[in-house]
Amino acid sequence: MSRRPAVITGVGSYVPERVLTNADLEQIVDTTDEWIVSHTGIRERRIAADDEATSDLGLAASRRALEDAGLEPGDIGLILCATVTPDHFFPVTSNIIQDKLGADRAAAFDLLSGCCGFVYGLWTARQFIATGELEHVLVLSAEKLTSITDWTDRATCVLFGDGAGAAVVSAGEGDPGATGLLAFVMESYGEHGRLLRVPAGGSRRPVDEEALAARDNCLRMEGPELFKLAVRGIPEVAAKTIARAGLTQRDIDWVIMHQANLRIIEAAAKRLNVPEERLVINVDKYGNTSAASMAIALDEVYREGRLEPGHNILLVGFGAGFSLGGAVVRWGP
Repeated sequence: MSRRPAVITGVGSYVPERVLTNADLEQIVDTTDEWIVSHTGIRERRIAADDEATSDLGLAASRRALEDAGLEPGDIGLILCATVTPDHFFPVTSNIIQDKLGADRAAAFDLLSGCCGFVYGLWTARQFIATGELEHVLVLSAEKLTSITDWTDRATCVLFGDGAGAAVVSAGEGDPGATGLLAFVMESYGEHGRLLRVPAGGSRRPVDEEALAARDNCLRMEGPELFKLAVRGIPEVAAKTIARAGLTQRDIDWVIMHQANLRIIEAAAKRLNVPEERLVINVDKYGNTSAASMAIALDEVYREGRLEPGHNILLVGFGAGFSLGGAVVRWGP
């Protein structure tokens, strides 16, 4: 079967207006700005308004990506929304965004794959483009993580923020091995799923009075163990992805990791031998926005004019599952 290249033709992002600084958190829990910065690299994060849901964040990012691609909502054949904080179990968030966008020709479904969600979305979109099934797919990642944050848990409440990013993936021309979405590596280690979880809220344990009292409808994380897995796993997946793209580490112009923790990013970059000037970092401004983090970072480096045609971008993330994912993208004009 012949394959067509899948290329990113538009990107966009959105973060809420409200800024929550480390000084603000000092008034909420027993912590300090010095401790947060030294352990995470985070200085502030964005917090969605009470009346802002995940779909509202995703809608704003999607509109900007469509505008950047020069497309109308009716041009989109499929909407993929990666999120762990949907507006509801159903209707799913992608359906809500499809309606608000007016994308009346688009199918829609959500991807619940944690912090690797954006890479999973691009991977899925490539299949529909490569086979000729669709011409344009909207991939978005949106999170309102503050809706599942336990604000009494100083180990986790300092980490998370809200935001969304989006990309339009379209059919391109030429050799699919030389342009666009070049290569992916996706891995799952379900035995480590306990390290990052929301204990209550599904069919295994519905939310009841006991769960609410224990705040088990909020995010729980085993930080030290997760740190070790990420620092070891990110370089391994990155190396596999680069090799699958037929490239070497020296061919990579930009590395965009999941923006979870500056210490993880720096430790993984050291193992990858990636110089600081090739790293894209914004965790200091937004904290951990889960599935949205790599999408927001990609849009930022693009809007700043740092991406040039032919640049090779490595996207690599880790998160709930435990999942790892990598992608190599050759940027187009």
